[in-house]
Amino acid sequence: MRKIRGLLKASHFIPSLIVSAIAFLFGTYYWWEGPAYVIAFTVFTGQLVVGWSNDLYDFADDAKHARTNKPLVSGLITERYLRKWLVFMVPFSLLANIIGPLGLHGGLLYFLGVGCGVAYNFYFKFRISSPLPYAVAFAILPSCIALSKSITPPVWMWLGGGLLGCAAHFINVLKDMDKDRQSSIKGLPQRVGKAGSIAIAIVLTATAVVVIV
Repeated sequence: MRKIRGLLKASHFIPSLIVSAIAFLFGTYYWWEGPAYVIAFTVFTGQLVVGWSNDLYDFADDAKHARTNKPLVSGLITERYLRKWLVFMVPFSLLANIIGPLGLHGGLLYFLGVGCGVAYNFYFKFRISSPLPYAVAFAILPSCIALSKSITPPVWMWLGGGLLGCAAHFINVLKDMDKDRQSSIKGLPQRVGKAGSIAIAIVLTATAVVVIV
């Protein structure tokens, strides 16, 4: 039970659950509740890949800042244990998304979004282009479900998703911004500061609402 709790914490469980819930809602819109539950599950497996790779990569920095809420730092699980699960989950999630309701095209598109999340962990969060993978991944999430029904994703869907993804990025980094700067993590939010990030997030969210509505 201790290790399961550690895996769930390393997955960034609440954000992963939110993403899965969004996938479920779009799944019920384009499919019905049965396939929607399967879509939510396969999407969740992809979020596990993103969250676990993030905690593995950030372990040294998390230990440096004594982030005892992180399961690797607190000792709930070990690097070796988490890495073994990550090695299993990557092919499992890819296969699950492809053979599930998303199908080949929708599943591959969703996994491109997963790749964006991993690319952020390893590369983009240090760059001025840090909002890019968030924008692409959030645009992909609803679009891949529309595509699974051979429907061309409408502009409001991928554009609104991309804008909300960027807003989520600016909001997400606020709590650790000072420590990020100490660790030379210089994404766009860290460069514009807390006040600038809040202002940008508000503008992006308002624009997304206008686009969607």
